[in-house]
Amino acid sequence: MPDARYDATTRLIHLVLVLAGIAALVSGQFAGDFRRAVHPGFDVHRWIGLGMAVAVAARLAWGFVGPSAVRFAAWLPLTRSRLAVARQDLAQLARLRLTLREGHEGLAGVAQALGLLAFSVLALTGVAMFVWLEPGARPTGWLRTVKELHEGAEPVAIAYVALHAGAVLVHSLMGHPVWQRMAPWPRR
Repeated sequence: MPDARYDATTRLIHLVLVLAGIAALVSGQFAGDFRRAVHPGFDVHRWIGLGMAVAVAARLAWGFVGPSAVRFAAWLPLTRSRLAVARQDLAQLARLRLTLREGHEGLAGVAQALGLLAFSVLALTGVAMFVWLEPGARPTGWLRTVKELHEGAEPVAIAYVALHAGAVLVHSLMGHPVWQRMAPWPRR
């Protein structure tokens, strides 16, 4: 059964982030056609990206008003004591041991903060390009910088997703099926 700390809205936002994130990543591989008069790859990517930006905005808002388990106050800011817990988690990993924490404490909190930052940069820069990037024209000036930031945040987001999914997989293999915390369906 899904974790009671994570309500249906939290799980729905997570599911939309996963699906929109995968779709945005895949469609982004075809978005380079914005330089052409006909640009279906760019159009598909920008609309999916806009949906992803809405999901990121929903997650950010939910981090302030949602249940206590998903509020940023539980894991941000990254204080000295919270970073000390993250160092303890890293020390455990160096010994090939996993620390199972209930929420976003320790290394999980640091990773979540970096992932949310990367997705926020992607969302903000993507929305700016959605509004101001004219297909068929080469971006110049500040819009070129925005485009470069957008493309630069992509590998950070991919690394975060790989780390996040890898941690869930390793925890599951070690007998801690943490993926069930965000499962959008009840277990039978």
